[in-house]
Amino acid sequence: MARRKNVVWQVWPWILFGLTACLMASPAAVAQECELGVDRIRVGGQGVLSGPLADYGRQIQMGMQLAIEEINAAGGILGCELEMRFLDSELAPAVGVRNARQLVDWGANFLVGTDSSGVAMALGPVLQELDVIQFFTHAATHRLTEELVYEQGIEHIVRVSTPVYQDAVGALVVKDMPEVRRWATIGADYEYGYTAWQMFKELLRRHRPDVEFVAEAWAPFFTMDFTPHIASVMAARPDGIFVTPWGGEAVMILRQALQMGVFDRIDVWWQAMGGSVDVLEGLTREIQADRFQGKLWASGRYIHNWPDTEMNRRFVQAFQERWARLPNYSAETSYSAVYIAKAAIEKARSLETSAIIDALKGMVVETPAGTRVFRDYDHQFEYTVPAGRAVYDPAYPIAVLGDLRVFETEEFWRYPPFGPLE
Repeated sequence: MARRKNVVWQVWPWILFGLTACLMASPAAVAQECELGVDRIRVGGQGVLSGPLADYGRQIQMGMQLAIEEINAAGGILGCELEMRFLDSELAPAVGVRNARQLVDWGANFLVGTDSSGVAMALGPVLQELDVIQFFTHAATHRLTEELVYEQGIEHIVRVSTPVYQDAVGALVVKDMPEVRRWATIGADYEYGYTAWQMFKELLRRHRPDVEFVAEAWAPFFTMDFTPHIASVMAARPDGIFVTPWGGEAVMILRQALQMGVFDRIDVWWQAMGGSVDVLEGLTREIQADRFQGKLWASGRYIHNWPDTEMNRRFVQAFQERWARLPNYSAETSYSAVYIAKAAIEKARSLETSAIIDALKGMVVETPAGTRVFRDYDHQFEYTVPAGRAVYDPAYPIAVLGDLRVFETEEFWRYPPFGPLE
């Protein structure tokens, strides 16, 4: 794996300044002349803003905007003010590609966001054509970095969030539960769901050759009634269920599982990305009442109650004060992406795409989620995120992940040479 370099970029000084200055900066807040020869730096964003998963796009938008407001309040990037334009991807590849073209036509110097793995894979080659970097802050398919960057050499792709590797971390928790031997999945019926399930199976088999995988049911985007999927896998009498529908769909499937008495008949429900704020908000009442019987476990690409650092606490406080919400992982990754772009532009002293890419190489950056290390060979930022059990803690306004299990990335991330999934 890539070794950490000696230089570490800190976002903390900018956060501190942003908390003590006016976050809603006006053009007058950027006092010095822009050193990059532009009237302003333009940041293009996109994410899903419609349908039951729309909170993820809103969180991307809120994270970006908070970072931009803080940076502008602190003097911009080399004296240049930032502005943002944000579009709805509708979770549709064609729309995502159209958005990227529109944002570049508007003058975007770099792009941030994207929720769907399908949209991300469609965007990759287009970014190269447009000669613009996108910092991907949600879409998780391993193919984005393994195939498009590592194998095909598309350097315009940078991913700030953890990839689908993170969903497999559940295997490292349940491997120590010998009674949980029979596994089923209710999966998101597209790239993400299939890959997450495959990686979970491979990692669990490595530690528990006795496990069986007994049933699969696949639900497309915008599924409202999951009862047929639940009934289908429960007919195979699993001990554990690995689930990948996310956002509002995760809340719906879990409530329907409660109505069907599933938690009386299984030992573990593993909800991939169930540590996201929107899922925990939606299920706080059920978690507080212990309706899941301590059997609901989840992963996340960032959780607001970890790491316990001053930087993370300040970020969460600033986000709550600005938006009256807790940040989910899409917010943190997008917030950090803007600051990472700031560090790279300041190092390069240029807005040229090739110069920014060169400046990212070897980068180690401290962010609210912890230390992120840029992998030069696939443009993936590597960092650790714990998994845990859904619990109610009166110290927080919503349910959180507790009983946290933290694993080194070397235990479940993939490294070159990237082989095919078995």
